Amino acid sequence: MGYRCPVCDVEEADAEHLANHLAVTASLGREDHATWLEEHAPGWADCGPEELGEIVADHATEVETPEFDDHDHERGRPSGFEDELAHQTRQRGRGSLTAEAEQVLREARELTERMADDADENENA
Repeated sequence: MGYRCPVCDVEEADAEHLANHLAVTASLGREDHATWLEEHAPGWADCGPEELGEIVADHATEVETPEFDDHDHERGRPSGFEDELAHQTRQRGRGSLTAEAEQVLREARELTERMADDADENENA
């Protein structure tokens, strides 16, 4: 069972994904998400995804979600945080990223790719 974001109606696979969506979107400067979190989950920035998920799920509409296959992405890995975030920012109503936010995402993507390459090398060693 998934949840619909109470702010922007995006559907998330479960409570932890909803918590991540709300927190990341708020952290990127979306005031509507930040305001909602402050009203419904004071201290949200100090919560982990599981704890925040339990809080926000109580305020979100449950939705049926399709089964997700995490292994149909490049190199057999689930899509990364940066890919999911980039996907969200391209959706209608998301606005554009600041140059600083774009640079942060670019650097995070590069670090993630390096970590994945290192993991591959360690597996093959």
